[in-house]
Amino acid sequence: MAMAKARYYDSDGTAGEARELPGDLFDGVVNDSVLHQAVTAYLANQRQGTGSAKNRSAVRGGGRKPWRQKGTGRARQGTIRAPQWVGGGRAFPPQPHSWRQRLPKKVRALARRSAFNARAQDDRVVVVGEWSWDEPKTRRLMELLATMEVEGKVLILTDGVRENLVLSARNVPEVQVLPFGHESAYDVLWAKTVIIEGSAIDGQSDEAPMEETDDA
Repeated sequence: MAMAKARYYDSDGTAGEARELPGDLFDGVVNDSVLHQAVTAYLANQRQGTGSAKNRSAVRGGGRKPWRQKGTGRARQGTIRAPQWVGGGRAFPPQPHSWRQRLPKKVRALARRSAFNARAQDDRVVVVGEWSWDEPKTRRLMELLATMEVEGKVLILTDGVRENLVLSARNVPEVQVLPFGHESAYDVLWAKTVIIEGSAIDGQSDEAPMEETDDA
């Protein structure tokens, strides 16, 4: 199988020769079912699960029947705190609980590889040289993305934390900057284009430092 390739640019926007992507991570396999599972788990883990309302037993009052059971000509009622009464409790109200889903490590690794391969197949992976900016500059970042002909949402993966780059992108809602290995399958699929710092993927594989997070 031919190795996947990606466009290459220096950090100043100068184009270079296309670069081969590491076969361990970009193996060409896209597992749609695992991607669906990973995205579903990620979105579920973003839910706070703090929704709460009172049922009939939690509403104060209503300890006696509003009228006797028979002989009034009205429907029988057991309490004025039943759901059909104004001021009564809700029927089947939301209760605080966890929505958390947990995926095995190998499933998360497979989903991550599949997400990268999906972007590589669409020619949506770009490699850049060392991203060592001496100061944050949003305009400089936007000009660089324009030079790369990158449009839409962009995920930039760096070799470690690049603080100046993070500061340059923090006011741009469609650009996300993460250290390589900290991204989830959802982060990769969220972006239309993935830009990876070259030194971050040198010698890397699908077992690269993908940290344990709460986001599956």
